[in-house]
Amino acid sequence: MERISPPLTGGERETLRAYLDYHRATLAWKCEGLTDEQLRRASMPPSTLSLLGLVRHMAEVERHWFRRVVGGEELPHLWSDSHDFQAAYDASGSSRAEAFTAWEEEVAHARRIEAAAASLEVTVYVPRWEEEASLRLVMLHLIHEYARHNGHADFLREAVDGATGA
Repeated sequence: MERISPPLTGGERETLRAYLDYHRATLAWKCEGLTDEQLRRASMPPSTLSLLGLVRHMAEVERHWFRRVVGGEELPHLWSDSHDFQAAYDASGSSRAEAFTAWEEEVAHARRIEAAAASLEVTVYVPRWEEEASLRLVMLHLIHEYARHNGHADFLREAVDGATGA
C-alpha cells in the first residue's frame, strides 16, 4: 500500500479518502519488514496489544463500519463468535498473511462501498448509537480510529526494533 500525503487543496470527499488511505498506509508501513513473531510481540503485560493485533482490529473496524453499517450486510466478526471487537487484539495464533489478507480485503470492500455512495450526505442507521449518521461521519470516525491506533503502532514498532517516525 503506497503512502501518499493527502492533498493540500481539494474537495471534501477527495480529502477524506486521502486521509483515510494515508492512515491505512501508515499502519501497513509500521508493520513493514517484521517477522510474524515481531508483529505478535505484545506491548507490555497484561496487555496483548501488538502490531498484528492492530491490523486484525482494523480489519474488524473496516468490516463493521463499511460493510455492516453503510452497506447493510449481515456478517459475522472475523475473529469472534460473540461480536467482540477486542478478540481481534489477541494475535497470538495469527500470522501476517492471515491478518493482512483479511485487512486488505476489508479495505477493498470499504473503498468500493464508499465510492458507490451518492455523496457524503448519505445517512445510515447506527444501531449502537440508535441514530442516523452520515457517510462523512463514518469516514471521519475511521480516520480518528486509525490515527489513534497508529500512535500505538509508533510505540509498538519502536519497542520491536527501535524504528521511529511517522
